[in-house]
Amino acid sequence: MKVSDILRVKGGTLFTVSPDQLLAAALDTMADRDIGSLMVMEHGHLVGVLTFREVIAAVVKNGGSVGAQTVRAVMDGQPLTCAPETDIDELRRMMLTRHARYTPVMSENMLMGVISFYDVARAVVEGQDFENRMLKAYIRDWPVEEQAEHKATPN
Repeated sequence: MKVSDILRVKGGTLFTVSPDQLLAAALDTMADRDIGSLMVMEHGHLVGVLTFREVIAAVVKNGGSVGAQTVRAVMDGQPLTCAPETDIDELRRMMLTRHARYTPVMSENMLMGVISFYDVARAVVEGQDFENRMLKAYIRDWPVEEQAEHKATPN
């Protein structure tokens, strides 16, 4: 399974923010949309990712307040990215290694979508469920004549 397969099922809805936007406004968007990340775009290019991880670190560092910080001040300016052709098992390993919960999907310099660790886990579970159903169907449809031959053969 490829990243493009997940994006096809998930859809292409993206939420973006400008790096010069106030962090408080970005948090309003995240809360209103019930999302855990915003892709930070500047002049049509991905320049970072804002997730709750960066927000929490910034709030703690600022004494419990968001203050007048901008997104640029707290965003991850070098996020882990992947391509639509990336294999889902490879992406899973990359996300685990970098402790990344959200990974922008890039095709050359174009942002195609974002994959969350939840999306990866769901795809893996659904793939395993499908495989299990196929194996159970195969076993259930085991040819009857082979079983009858084994019972009828004298020792």
